Amino acid sequence: MKILLDENLPHDLRYFLSGHEVFTVAYMGWSGMENGELLKIAGDSGFDVMLTKDSGVEYEQPLAALPIAVVVMKAKANKLDDIRPLLPAVLSALANLQPRTLVRIG
Repeated sequence: MKILLDENLPHDLRYFLSGHEVFTVAYMGWSGMENGELLKIAGDSGFDVMLTKDSGVEYEQPLAALPIAVVVMKAKANKLDDIRPLLPAVLSALANLQPRTLVRIG
């Protein structure tokens, strides 16, 4: 699965997603884009899912119009130590992910 890590997540999270192609928003050169534009360009670039901590994404985009799946992680902070406990649920969600859906974890 090709995964895009939103800029509000630690880059080192990619090391915990083995078996997937993982790229950061910064690596792709897409920093500062609004969510709608970011999701569209990610879909056009072959990404399957975006992982984010931005819970507002579900209110900014009509869910039926999502170009790719989105996994929203709700953690106390965007530090790896706060996100790490969510990883088993994230990996499970990725294994069962349907295209163009939004999944909330945490």
